[in-house]
Amino acid sequence: MNVFIGIAALLTLLVVAWLVRPLLRQPKSGGISSNKLNTAIHRDQLHALEADLARGVISQQDFDTTRDELQLRLLDDTESYEATPAHQTTGFWSAKRTAVTVGLSLPVLALGIYLQLGTPAAINPMAQASVDEQQIKQMIDTLAAKLKDNPDNPKGWAMLARSYKVVGRYEEAQQAFEKAGAIVNADPDLLVDYAELLGIRAGNNLDGKPQQMIDEALRLNPEHPMGLMMAGVAAYQRADYKGAVARWEKLLSLIPPDSPDTQQMQANIDDARAKGGLSAGANTNASNKLPPVPAAAAEGMTPEKINQMVDRLAARLKDNPDDLAGWARLARAYKVQGRMDEAANAYAKTGKLMDTDADLLTQYADLLATRSNSLQGKPTELLNKALAIAPKHPMALMMAGQAAYQINNYAAAIGHWQTALTVLPANSPDLEPIKAEIADAKLKMNASRKP
Repeated sequence: MNVFIGIAALLTLLVVAWLVRPLLRQPKSGGISSNKLNTAIHRDQLHALEADLARGVISQQDFDTTRDELQLRLLDDTESYEATPAHQTTGFWSAKRTAVTVGLSLPVLALGIYLQLGTPAAINPMAQASVDEQQIKQMIDTLAAKLKDNPDNPKGWAMLARSYKVVGRYEEAQQAFEKAGAIVNADPDLLVDYAELLGIRAGNNLDGKPQQMIDEALRLNPEHPMGLMMAGVAAYQRADYKGAVARWEKLLSLIPPDSPDTQQMQANIDDARAKGGLSAGANTNASNKLPPVPAAAAEGMTPEKINQMVDRLAARLKDNPDDLAGWARLARAYKVQGRMDEAANAYAKTGKLMDTDADLLTQYADLLATRSNSLQGKPTELLNKALAIAPKHPMALMMAGQAAYQINNYAAAIGHWQTALTVLPANSPDLEPIKAEIADAKLKMNASRKP
């Protein structure tokens, strides 16, 4: 701020000096004075008269008479002339007074215009931060007011919950998450955010409901970075070091090898292995080993940090476009972030992996279905291809059943869902919803068969 004020003051002084300099400068004499001019004229006339006398053009008497007249005229001109001062004051506004007025008024005028039209707070970082915080608070309060008048807006409540969480208004954030309703249970990002909030309110303890939400988020997206991180932390907190290592090693496989986050994650894994008495894994790298990082370090894995990781991966792939596995990781990361168009472009660059990876095919189908709000067309083709590779892929089976149900092919839907029941764990939260969908499909199929 001081630098800006100094530069502005210097420029103002330079402009003032440039304007007042002509007013203060002593003017030089310009041309010949009237006295000198009259004397020169009379001298020339006298020389001409003498020349006429010498040539005999005039007589001596005429010469004397004319010379006397010239001398009298010259004496009259020089005596009657009153010289005008070089700097004649013609009123109150002299040159010096004008210069002083300009010198004082110009900086005052410039400052006034800047205060009126400029943004003085912009040069003060603390003031700017205060303005930004005020604007954020105002935006949050405006959104809250709109939702109060229109409470049937789950996405709006979810957005408000996240906003409250960011500014540390945790109780209000939890209330907003509760009002978001079922939309939270279908979105891994929201589940993880809500679980983190509950964990913070419980003293950074993820047991109970937070753990259930994290598990559900990973069921929806097994490679959700923040979900894997928090699942590892939850396992670490209950001394399940093997489970923590498994979660964190899976997350480690999604992080670019040259990322600084890789070192921190490896340190977390090494610490969990040491406490659990586990043997060193394939991912252990002694040269990159850092001091053990406590479980609380997971709090550093913020959405902003994940964004930085994703951007670094995208930059690396730009220089190494043949890294198909990298494009697959980037596509999944973009999908988790909700950057659907970029995710679709990344999936398209996975090349031959799309022909052999059932998980990748299912994730791509889910992305396209989310964008178009329909499983028909390309999503169904991808699901059929995934099931040809892995006939008992749980997510592909559930989505294929939903696709068949949408076109009233209830028999195919029931077949897919019944197969899914045989492969899902006994404690899976999806079992009961799938059974309910099968019962509904059977009712509709029987109804369609009646004459």
